[in-house]
Amino acid sequence: MPRSQEVETWFERYDNPMKEVVLRIREIILAADSRIEECIKWQAPTFTFQGNLASFFPKSKQHASLMFHLGAHIPGDHPRLEGTGDTGRIMKLGSVAEANAARRDLERLVRAWCDWRTSAAETVATKKPPVKKAVAKKPSAKKPSAKKAVAKKAVAKVAGGKKTGAKWLERSGRKTPGRG
Repeated sequence: MPRSQEVETWFERYDNPMKEVVLRIREIILAADSRIEECIKWQAPTFTFQGNLASFFPKSKQHASLMFHLGAHIPGDHPRLEGTGDTGRIMKLGSVAEANAARRDLERLVRAWCDWRTSAAETVATKKPPVKKAVAKKPSAKKPSAKKAVAKKAVAKVAGGKKTGAKWLERSGRKTPGRG
C-alpha cells in the first residue's frame, strides 16, 4: 500500500528512541495486505481497513506499542497480543530485531483483520432487508375534541383545580361553566 503523506509528515516530526522500531512495524503492516491504509487519528499513525485496525502509542519510549482496537475480536490465535479486556489488545516490541521476529504474526493479524472485515461487509451487502408484514391497526379510543379539552381546563380553573368540576361539565353537556 502506498504511504500516506500525512503520516510521512508526522514521522518527520516524531522524536522518540523507538522511532526505528515504529517505522519497521509500519513497513511490515503496510506490506502485509494491499487493503490496509494509514492515516493520523488520535495524533498517531493508525492503520485502517473498514475500521481501525491499530494505532501506535507515540509516547512510549521503552518499546513500540501498538494498540489493536478490536484485537480481542480478530479471528485466529494471536499470542503476541497482550490484554484481557473485552475489546482492545496491545503488542509491544522493543527493537527492530524483535519487530522482524514478529513479522509473521503481524502479517497474520493484518490478513485476519482484512478478511474478517471483508466477510462482514459481504454479509451485510447480501442480506435482504426484512419484509414488513401488514398489520391491521386496532381502532384507538376516541380522543376528546379540542373544545372539550379547553372546557375541562376552564372548569378546573373555575372550580379551584378540582377535577370534579370538569367531570360535572362533561356529564351535563354544557360547553362552559355557569348558568345557562
